[in-house]
Amino acid sequence: MAEGRRRKERGRVRARDSMHELRSRPPDFDSCPPGPSGGQYRPLSQRDIETIYDSALRILEEIGMGECPRRLVEQALGCGAELNDLGRLRYPRAMVEDIVDGACNRFVFHGRDARHDIEVGAEAVYFGTGGAAVQTLDLESGAYRPSTLGDLYDFARLADALKNVAWFTRCCVATDVPDPLDLDINTAYALLRGTTKPVGTSFFVGSHVDPVVEMFDLAMGGAGRFRRRPFCKVHISPVISPLRYGEDAFDVALKAIEHGMPINAIIAAQSGATSPASLAGMLASTLAETLAALVMVNVFSPGYPMIFSNWPFVIDLRTGAFAGGGGEIALLNAASAQLTNWLGLPSGVAACMADAKVADAQMGLEKALSALATGLSGANMVYESSGMMASLLGASFESFVIDDEMLSHVYRIIRGIEVNESTLGLDAIRLAVTGEGHFLGGEHTLEAMQREYYYPKLSDRDSPGVWELSGSLDMRQRARIRVGEILGHHHPQYLDASVNRAIRNRFDILLDR
Repeated sequence: MAEGRRRKERGRVRARDSMHELRSRPPDFDSCPPGPSGGQYRPLSQRDIETIYDSALRILEEIGMGECPRRLVEQALGCGAELNDLGRLRYPRAMVEDIVDGACNRFVFHGRDARHDIEVGAEAVYFGTGGAAVQTLDLESGAYRPSTLGDLYDFARLADALKNVAWFTRCCVATDVPDPLDLDINTAYALLRGTTKPVGTSFFVGSHVDPVVEMFDLAMGGAGRFRRRPFCKVHISPVISPLRYGEDAFDVALKAIEHGMPINAIIAAQSGATSPASLAGMLASTLAETLAALVMVNVFSPGYPMIFSNWPFVIDLRTGAFAGGGGEIALLNAASAQLTNWLGLPSGVAACMADAKVADAQMGLEKALSALATGLSGANMVYESSGMMASLLGASFESFVIDDEMLSHVYRIIRGIEVNESTLGLDAIRLAVTGEGHFLGGEHTLEAMQREYYYPKLSDRDSPGVWELSGSLDMRQRARIRVGEILGHHHPQYLDASVNRAIRNRFDILLDR
């Protein structure tokens, strides 16, 4: 009996050694790839969806949109819209429903490198960045300071190295570039320098789109190249809640259409301030406003690629402060994705907008709630999902790498459980019971170890004693080390020297000056 126990123990040791050796190698199979199909979480019933949609159509038909640009009025009237006695542009139900039916329902969002292309639509889920943080949490001092153009470039190349950041939209504003045109051009240049993933940016006015597209053409090898592979989307907020159009965003949208640049039309109303405080009322109001953005784009270019980004935002009604984290904002954005997917349109929502100021327990709580809710809802593009802190006022390098690891867990949950003859493992159960008495080191276990599980690199799973011997580092400290490794070594050369010279000769480029 003693010899039998010793053989079993030797078997367990060999099995553990095999598993440790397998774990140390790069995985042959990605257990949590970006782009899984969501839709498992449906906070709204079918009746809820139809009632909210009906209310949104009534808002557009009975109340309508104010402060409409003249060119939009002329175009919309020719497509069936009406002007009421107050000068508000009303969209009849039939007109809106026809536009929804003919709208783009999926499109390829290109990267400059085709390996990064993603298809936006159905219930495929991707996480990426967004935001306009005016402050950055300094990596060395740990204090907030004004964001710079150098920060934006560093964030871009950091995101370039992170698997779960599917696209990079500028996450901070270069406050050291005061001129609006210089800011738009240099923001675009930092994106070109830092990553070949799909990117996104915004523009102050429509006239700034032309020079940026000219720069993109230079980077791609000649005039018209960007239109063939539009790797940058434009972020606009075409509606000023409640129910008014913004003329500058309208002008930018028309310029984007002219150049074939996909549009991310963001409606970011705030509960109890620029939309109803009740969650159902807010969803009806913001759905109407996002439909108004869809109408605005499609009366000029039917079927144009537009991300239907209804981002219901929450304010703390006790203080009026924006609240980026919490159950309500997670619930609202998940419901928004459900509504958009029901309409069959490319969906965009916001998540991970922590109110926390540092990478602490509050940050983890707030980000995980919304990332999981929006991911499981089937949102196609989840914005703000990396690096955002301080209720969108700040961006954090450490948060970027922590969020990237969190998103692997979220993708793993969305992927779900595969149930088939192989995964049920009846033969493995029989072998364990009649043989060694355990599953360690078995072929079925080693295969499942690769296919079923994600092994985090930042999260600590050691015993307290081993953790203490390793320096007792917390998550933020480990993340800071990882950021230093990436930024210290990842210096991509995505612009040829001749192309870089041509861009610098043509534009006032401030990076590296």
